[in-house]
Amino acid sequence: MGNFDYLKKVPYFNELEDKSLEEIHKILIIKSFKKGSIIFMEGEKGEAIYFVKSGKVKISKTSSVGKEHIIKIMEEGDIFAESVLFVGGEYPATAEAIEDSEVIMLKNQDIENLILKNSKIALSIIKLMAKRLKNVAVIIENLALRDSIGRTASVLLTFAKERGINTKEGILLNLNLNRQDLANIVGTSRENVTRILSQMDKEGIIHLDRQKIIIKDIERLKEML
Repeated sequence: MGNFDYLKKVPYFNELEDKSLEEIHKILIIKSFKKGSIIFMEGEKGEAIYFVKSGKVKISKTSSVGKEHIIKIMEEGDIFAESVLFVGGEYPATAEAIEDSEVIMLKNQDIENLILKNSKIALSIIKLMAKRLKNVAVIIENLALRDSIGRTASVLLTFAKERGINTKEGILLNLNLNRQDLANIVGTSRENVTRILSQMDKEGIIHLDRQKIIIKDIERLKEML
């Protein structure tokens, strides 16, 4: 086994032949960080991408009021700061070792020089970047849907307060609105609203009856905010 076999644990490179792995091994830098050490700060000039060789790294952003938002905990084989590859710019988040860690550092310029000479490495990186982009699109879609669920619940609760009629089945909302009207109020697509209302109906939170909606479990609806 070559002394660069640890690179096979990195998704970017695990399908590469040993010859290509050896070329990457020659240009990388391995750095050790004690628990609590900052690897880079949000806003610093981005000059390299990183992989976790061992340990754990926390990726976080700080809000305008100084609150920390943890984006992800990176473990062995995970890549971080890849957004600066090829385009440079600033690191979009802060990376901190949350236990004693070793990270692989690959400087952008060194990678660019290498892929100009090695098309297999270039293809491997492009494939993985495309896959990660697809995953990000799914995450964004899920976040948008989650946000739409909260807004739909909020609109239904507002209608319940303003024009809800108490019945033995629950709070009746005689909206006289079609799904598109409701979608426009929520600020999402008709398909999203239809999907959300159907799921609420399935879970017994509401009951759908044409343009009427009966809120059966207002407490669970509040929990969706």
